[in-house]
Amino acid sequence: MIRILDPGPQTTVQDLGRPGHLRYGIPPSGPIDRAAFVVANRLVGNAYGAAGLECTVMGPRFEAETACAIAVTGAEMPVTVNGAEAPAWTTVRLRAGDVVKLGAARAGVRAYVALSGGIDVPLVLGSRATYLRGRLGGLGGRALRKDDQLALLPAPPAPTRRATPAVVDLATCPEIRVVLGPQADRFTSEGIATLLESEYEMLPQSDRMGARLRGPRIAHARGHDIISDGIALGSIQVPGDGQPIALLVDRQSTGGYTKIATICSFDIGRLGQVRPGQRLRFRAIELPEAHRLLRDLDEAQTDLVEEAS
Repeated sequence: MIRILDPGPQTTVQDLGRPGHLRYGIPPSGPIDRAAFVVANRLVGNAYGAAGLECTVMGPRFEAETACAIAVTGAEMPVTVNGAEAPAWTTVRLRAGDVVKLGAARAGVRAYVALSGGIDVPLVLGSRATYLRGRLGGLGGRALRKDDQLALLPAPPAPTRRATPAVVDLATCPEIRVVLGPQADRFTSEGIATLLESEYEMLPQSDRMGARLRGPRIAHARGHDIISDGIALGSIQVPGDGQPIALLVDRQSTGGYTKIATICSFDIGRLGQVRPGQRLRFRAIELPEAHRLLRDLDEAQTDLVEEAS
């Protein structure tokens, strides 16, 4: 059991999400930075999908009421245990009564806290992930509050200390790889060039549903509206104002704006760590290259996790 002393601005329970329900208007949710989340779980000996915490901008302060192990990954948030600095990307063993605090992010946006055994909240449609807009999953479908208590599932003895290099790209102006389409033909060649040759600023209105961006206007060839169709993770919609919106894990199921490109799944986490006011660029790659990069990154992550284990 852990007790929340200070929840931070937005801390939610997440696992790897609830796929298969988008047809009913229910998004998968889950962590935006999947790679960081998975590594945190493996550092404490959990399965990849065990429920943990996603912390936005600033983390929580909580007390461990029983001995356990934790790992903090993702954004660069300072971690302390009983006021003493503790390392991120490393297994940290806690005793009953220890107090953990995650401070304000120095770089990046979202950090992840895995706890040995994983957080035990009720399964909703097969997942413990929190969907805030739908008030579904997690702890009552909401962000954590002061004095919340979270039970932990049974776990083997806390693992010995493990550490792994950070897998998060917190570059000042990251390059986000995309595959053009599915409606790239609805944009002028100049509009596509604008997307790929310009820098775009992350806006404060961005959230887990979508990243709102501001930059040079992207020109449509014949209107910005289409008959509504499905929204894939990473779809980049461009409404009439010519400003791109990248749809994320809590996205809507359908939409009627043209989609110029789709962010590669392995760069969703990179996008999710871009802070408001920070800039980013897009680079188009072909689908076979995207498949190859996904395989390569999956293998690299597997090797990293095995080394950590």
